[in-house]
Amino acid sequence: MRKQWSEMGNSAVTWIVIWGATATLAAAIAGGIAGYKNRDYSFWMGWCFVFPPLIIVLALLPHHTGPRPKRPSLDDEDKNWY
Repeated sequence: MRKQWSEMGNSAVTWIVIWGATATLAAAIAGGIAGYKNRDYSFWMGWCFVFPPLIIVLALLPHHTGPRPKRPSLDDEDKNWY
């Protein structure tokens, strides 16, 4: 017989699974919102995965006009070192 949610208790594994699912969902939603608002989606997906409430900050930011910000590749950053 299956246990009800209240009968399961608050084991550490349950909270880790809930946090992992929340963080993954927050990162996916942040990627969609950042793409819509013309922002760097990898930056926002990463930070919203670590701290999911940052989705609120992203949702309140205005739409970025112009081209989407492009991160320089490692080759572009290291070009001046050689």
